[in-house]
Amino acid sequence: MAKQLFSFLHFLICCCCIFSDLLSPSLSSVEVEALLQFKKQLKDPLHCLDSWKVSDSPCEFFGVTCDPITGLVTGISLENQSLSGEISQSISELQSLVSFELPTNWLSGYLPLELNKCSNLRALNVTDNYLTGTIPDLSELRTLQILDLSTNYFSGPFPSWVTNLTGLVSLAVGDNHYDEGEIPDNIGNLKNLSFIFFASSQLRGEIPESFFEITTMEALDFSNNSISGNFPKSITKLQKLYKIELFANQLTGEIPPELANLTFLEEIDISRNHLCGKLPEGLGQLKNLVVFQIFDNNFSGEIPAGFGDLRNLKRFSTYRNNLSGEFPANFGRFSPLNAIDISENRFSGGFPKYLCESGKLRFLLALGNQFSGEFPGPYSKCRDLQRLRINENLLSGEIPSGIWGLPKVVIIDFGNNEFTGRISPQIGSATSLTHVDLVNNKFSGKLPPELGKLANLGKLYLNGNEFSGKIPSELGVLQQLSSLHLEENSLTGSIPAELGKCASLVELNLARNSLNGNIPESFSLLTNLHSLNLSWNTLTGSLHPDNLKILKLSSLDLSMNQLTGTVSSDLLQMGGDKAFLGNKGLCVGKSLKIQMHSGLKVCRGNNTKEELLLLFIIASVLVIILVGFLALIYRECKKGRGRVFCDKSLEI
Repeated sequence: MAKQLFSFLHFLICCCCIFSDLLSPSLSSVEVEALLQFKKQLKDPLHCLDSWKVSDSPCEFFGVTCDPITGLVTGISLENQSLSGEISQSISELQSLVSFELPTNWLSGYLPLELNKCSNLRALNVTDNYLTGTIPDLSELRTLQILDLSTNYFSGPFPSWVTNLTGLVSLAVGDNHYDEGEIPDNIGNLKNLSFIFFASSQLRGEIPESFFEITTMEALDFSNNSISGNFPKSITKLQKLYKIELFANQLTGEIPPELANLTFLEEIDISRNHLCGKLPEGLGQLKNLVVFQIFDNNFSGEIPAGFGDLRNLKRFSTYRNNLSGEFPANFGRFSPLNAIDISENRFSGGFPKYLCESGKLRFLLALGNQFSGEFPGPYSKCRDLQRLRINENLLSGEIPSGIWGLPKVVIIDFGNNEFTGRISPQIGSATSLTHVDLVNNKFSGKLPPELGKLANLGKLYLNGNEFSGKIPSELGVLQQLSSLHLEENSLTGSIPAELGKCASLVELNLARNSLNGNIPESFSLLTNLHSLNLSWNTLTGSLHPDNLKILKLSSLDLSMNQLTGTVSSDLLQMGGDKAFLGNKGLCVGKSLKIQMHSGLKVCRGNNTKEELLLLFIIASVLVIILVGFLALIYRECKKGRGRVFCDKSLEI
C-alpha cells in the first residue's frame, strides 16, 4: 500500500513539473514585463536594478526571489537603495507575490489600490518613504501578516479598515499626516497582533477596552498623540508586554501597582503626560527593565529602592517631576547605565556614587535638585562621559582633578553650586569640550593657560566666582569660541590683545573685575561680536571709535571705567548714555548732545570730528562764493564795464 501511495505522489509531482514547464514561459514573461514596468517608473542612482533586463525569467533580478518549483516571483526586497519615483500598479500582475518590501527609499506618489490583487501577500513594507494621498483600503489582503506603512506623508482619514486584517501579527501605520481621529473600537479583532505602531497619528480619545483583549501583544507604541483618560489599568492584562510607549499624550491619573506584574517589561516610556502620584514600589522589581522614562509629569515621592538592585537598566529619565528624598544608595551599582537624567526634581542628600560603576555612562544630568556635600571622586574614572550637568544644587568642596580631564566630555556644567578650589590644568586633556559653565560658585585661583588647548570650545562661562590673576592670552587661539563670560571675578592686568583673534566671538563680558590698560585695537577684528561689556573695571586710554563702530554691536557697556576722549555718534547709538557713564574723561560734541539728547558732558577745548567737519564744509562754501565773486568782478573789468568799481577795487 505504501509503495502504491509513493508511486501516485511521484506521478503527481511529475505532472506538476510538466504543467509548470508548459505554463512557466508565458507567466514568466508576464512577470518580467510587470517588473520592467515597475523599474521604468523609478530612478535608480545606485544602479541596483541594472540586472532587471528583458529575459526569460526574473529570478536572477537583484532583490527578487522566486518559488523554486514554479519559478514565479514570491518576493521583492529593495531596502535602502535610494530609489525614487512612484510604485507602478504593474506589481499587481505578480499573483504569487508573498513579500513586497521597499523600506527607506525616496518613493513618492500614491500606494496603488491594485495591490489588493496580490492575494497571497503576507508582508507589505514601504516604511520611511515619501508616499502621499489617502491610504487605499487593502482589506482584501486577507493573508497579510505584516503591514508597515509608517513614516510617510499619507493623509486623509486614519485607515480603520486595518481591523479587517485579522491575520496581522505586526501593524505599523503611524507617523503620517492623517486627519484627527480615534483608535478603532474593534481593534480587538486583531487577535494575533504582537506589535502595533500608531505613534504620531493625530489620535484622540481613550484606548478602546477591546485592545487589552489582544493577549498576544508584546510591544505597543501610541506615542505623540492626544490620547486621554486615566492610565489604562487594563494594560496589565497584556502579560507578554515587553515595551510600552505612551509618551507625549494627555493621560492622567496614577500608575496602577499591577503594572509591576508585567515581568517581561524592558522599556517603559510614559513621559510628557499629566500623570501623578507615587511610583509603585513594585516597579523596582522589574528585573528585565532596560529603559524607564517618565519625565515631564507630576510624579511625587521617592524612587523605589529596588531600582538600586536592577541589573539591566541602561536609560533612566525622570526630569521635570516633583520626586524627592534621597536617591537609592546602590542606583547604577549593578547595571550597565548609559544615560540618566533626574533634573528638576527635589532630590536631596549626598550625590549618588555609583551611576558610572559600569564605566559605560555617557550622559549624567542632575540639574535643579537639592543634592549636597562633595561630588564623588569615582567619576574621575568615567572615561566615556560626554555630558556632565549638575547645575543648581547645593554641592560644595573641590571638584576631583581627574574630572576636569575626561577625554570624551563635551559639556561640563557645575554652575550655581558652592564649589571651591581651582580649575585643574588637566582640563587641557578634555579636548572634546564645547561648553564649560561654572557660574556662581566660589572657584578661585588663576585661569589655567591649558584652556587654550580646547580647540572645540564654543562657550566658556566662568562668571560669578573668585578667579584672580591675568586673563590667559592662550584663549586667543580658540577659533570656535562664541561666548566668553568672565564677569564678576577678581581678574587683573590688561585685556590680552590675542582675544581679537577669536573670530567666532558673539558675546564678550569682562565686567566687574580689576582690569586695566587700553581697550585692545584688535577688537576691531571681532566682526561677529554683538555684545561687549567691559564695565566696572579701571580701563584707561582714549576711546577709539573706529575700532568699535565697525562691529555693529547690538549691546555695548563701557561704563564705570577711566576712559577718555570723544564718544562718536555711532557708539552712542549702540549703547546710549548708560554705556559710558562713570568715565569722567568721556564727552560728546555739542551738536551731537543736542541731536541725540545725550546726558553726557560737552567736550571742551577741542572740537569733535563732527564739528570740525561742519566747520570745514562752511569754510569751503565761503571760499567758493568768494572765488566766484572775484571771478565775476574780473570778467566785468575785462569788458570795460564797471570801470569806477574796478578802479576803486584796484586802489584797495
